[in-house]
Amino acid sequence: MRIDIVTLFPGMLDGPLRESILGRAQARGVVDIRVRSPREHAAGRHQVTDDAPFGGGGGMILKPEPLAACVEAVRTPEARVILLDPAGRRFTQAVARELARQPHLVLVCGRYEGVDERVREHVVDEELSIGDYVLTGGELAALVVADAVTRLQPGALGQDGAPDHDSFAGGLLEHPQYTRPEVWRGLAVPPVLLSGDHPRVDRWRRVMAVWRTWRRRPDLLETADLSPEEQKWVDGFRQGHGPADYIT
Repeated sequence: MRIDIVTLFPGMLDGPLRESILGRAQARGVVDIRVRSPREHAAGRHQVTDDAPFGGGGGMILKPEPLAACVEAVRTPEARVILLDPAGRRFTQAVARELARQPHLVLVCGRYEGVDERVREHVVDEELSIGDYVLTGGELAALVVADAVTRLQPGALGQDGAPDHDSFAGGLLEHPQYTRPEVWRGLAVPPVLLSGDHPRVDRWRRVMAVWRTWRRRPDLLETADLSPEEQKWVDGFRQGHGPADYIT
């Protein structure tokens, strides 16, 4: 998979792209991430990429010429061009899975008061937002999208199928996790996790995932992919039962 990130501030991306999953995935050839700047396509000695808005008002707007030229220089026939913008479609794990199937993404980072509307309407394919808040620019959002999409690529993580167990993979939050020591500050690891009984462990994890989702994000249960048994657990939780009632 190839990802091009178009930004006025490439330095904001250098460190994160070299570290952790993103860095290792690039080293393994799982994903090819490139950073581009519209300044490379700006005219004049000062390479101006922004200007005041028509109609007056504060702030600056990204000019259409250098931004469009930068996108068009990296765009391939199979590319999907995405503007990171607060007005865009909400980015979710389902959207990440959708984008992970694309061979080429071009992530355009908004800045200042936004981009010229003609770029929004005629250059990008869609807009994405990572949440209902405003950032200084789209660089952090682009990193979020790149990370979420990269880790879904085969070979990006150390274990095949690992993303299938993440939060939101089946519409649920992930179950609680524990590691050594077995007792910390008087708090013990649940005995079932030390039992070596893998079917019991799997059932505990699924029950706890449903329980945690019901407690913290009950809205997710409306669209979660629940089995008939798991739906019975949810009904039981609503009637006052706890997870211990369903762990055998």
